[in-house]
Amino acid sequence: MTASLTLISHHLCPYVQRAAIALAEKGVPFERVYIDLADKPDWFLKISPLGKVPLLRIPQDEGEAILFESSVICEYLEETQPGAKLHPADPLTRARRRGWMEFGSAILSDLWIYETTQDAEVLETKRGVLMAKFATVEAELVDGPYFAGADFSLVDAVFAPIFRYFDVFDTISEAGIFDNLPRVAAWRKVLAARASVKAAVTEDYPERLIAFLDKHNAALLRSRRAAA
Repeated sequence: MTASLTLISHHLCPYVQRAAIALAEKGVPFERVYIDLADKPDWFLKISPLGKVPLLRIPQDEGEAILFESSVICEYLEETQPGAKLHPADPLTRARRRGWMEFGSAILSDLWIYETTQDAEVLETKRGVLMAKFATVEAELVDGPYFAGADFSLVDAVFAPIFRYFDVFDTISEAGIFDNLPRVAAWRKVLAARASVKAAVTEDYPERLIAFLDKHNAALLRSRRAAA
């Protein structure tokens, strides 16, 4: 593959970040094109079956192939690119890792409500749900520094964008979601420092996320204003 691989992106999308991290970890050169999901261009709608990002545009001898869904993109890269192995060779272990990737997706579903709800009670309920799910992750982690030990994997690529949300949320208010979860906290810190994770977003990501919360009149953001 060449540098003409293109990742169709949105600045805040955690699923785009997964794909960008996997591309970087594999050492695959690629270009990024950002779109506004609130005003999707016609060319995008023509090639995106679900109208979502990410998309990976892959040049072919004639035309191009389009991959959609972040998990599909990540698995394709793992199967076709040399680079670092992001999945274990053992089928059972690999299947279990895929399960934890899905668990990360479930956390993202809860996070969507957590960050966009305008209801303070719903916010607190989702806070409890997130605490419980991260406690489940805490019980799975062992030696670190990554999810499965010394080697970075696709599970790490899934959770790094999740933790990035909390890097911004913590500047708004301390929710205590990671209290008493030392292994999760250590994992979060290591992922934040990794080059591929840093490069997965633009430098103005925090400002963009705060603006998104403000646009949705999020209860999470109102809590900071009330405290001020």
